[in-house]
Amino acid sequence: MDITEQTRIAAPLAEVWPLLRDPQAVVGCIPGAQLAPDSGDGLWRGSIRVKFGPTAAVFRGEARLDFDDAAHRCTMEGRGVDGRGASRALSTGSMEATVEGDATRLTVQGSFTVTGPLETFANAGGVHLARALLTEFAANVAALVAERRAAAPTPEPTAANPQVAPPPPPPPPARALSGAGLIWRALLSWLRSLLGRTR
Repeated sequence: MDITEQTRIAAPLAEVWPLLRDPQAVVGCIPGAQLAPDSGDGLWRGSIRVKFGPTAAVFRGEARLDFDDAAHRCTMEGRGVDGRGASRALSTGSMEATVEGDATRLTVQGSFTVTGPLETFANAGGVHLARALLTEFAANVAALVAERRAAAPTPEPTAANPQVAPPPPPPPPARALSGAGLIWRALLSWLRSLLGRTR
């Protein structure tokens, strides 16, 4: 299945790209995700925990990333398996960041295949689930930019500027990734696309 999605991050490219360039920072913007230390072999290994009501599922995988700083672009190849080993996924794609006024436009393109019990769900709703996850990711990147701004050193008062406003408080930490909430947003995304085709 192929996917092409765009989202807007409410922060300038100069502040967003260094975060996208840092796999640890990217994972920090995906609630429920964890990343293992860099093993030095070019592969990044990690996991994501998704809650479905009272139960939780853990998916583990690895990805190879290649960054083009001049083009603000990253290409990736990944594979993953669910905690029980019943479903497997392979993916390839790219992520490109461009200037959009005082914000950043993030374009994600790629393809993925899923085998096992999750194959039917992935084929039916994978694109809409990815769209919902990308929207949440963009919001968390913008929150992280704001948090880093707030943590920057405060200028000392001077005679010309005797009062320096304190930085705003950092945003609350990202909540755990909720499968129910994510599926709800995916359903809304699917309904919007369906209504768009019937007009």
